[in-house]
Amino acid sequence: MAGAKIERVAGRACVIRGNDIDTDRIIPARFLRCVTFDGLGEHAFEDDRAQAKEGHPLDDERFAGARVLVVGQNFGSGSSREHAPQALLGRGFQAFVGASFAEIFFGNCTALGLPCVTLNESDLGDLMAAVELDPSQEVVVDLVAGTVSCRAGSVPANLPKAARQQLLGGNWDATSVLLEAGSAIESTASQLPYMSRFGD
Repeated sequence: MAGAKIERVAGRACVIRGNDIDTDRIIPARFLRCVTFDGLGEHAFEDDRAQAKEGHPLDDERFAGARVLVVGQNFGSGSSREHAPQALLGRGFQAFVGASFAEIFFGNCTALGLPCVTLNESDLGDLMAAVELDPSQEVVVDLVAGTVSCRAGSVPANLPKAARQQLLGGNWDATSVLLEAGSAIESTASQLPYMSRFGD
């Protein structure tokens, strides 16, 4: 009953350059009033895209259908809103490659089964250039091998051990993990003397 094991994400990539891109830019605050996350994808980077007047990567047909988002340093900084990774997931992204990620954004992504791997500055620059030169190519984020690959070659990718184990083991979905442990939780609870006051 655990979540799906995330071992590999492959597909076309999209590059969004710039450092310190915060969650308010990823999904502006006015879209946080939704009851569910449905439809958030269409509003990802809404204000940036409006300012770019159709020159934003998300509006570039060359990057349409991309599954891997390639970004700079400290991506996802600012508020802790879970809506940011949800909006990017709704846009079709299944993995993120960057120089570094804000800690809360990283945690929210992991909880959704979205790997955030980091590359060194040189390798990241080469990947960005390669994708922008040929957006039709496949980019592979391989969590088993610990690499990111494109036509230019394969480079080492970093992912904290705990997150890697969660994704590879399918334990990133906390709800599924709790449901799977239901009988063990009930058994333990029944042995706690103070639980008897709550009845059946």
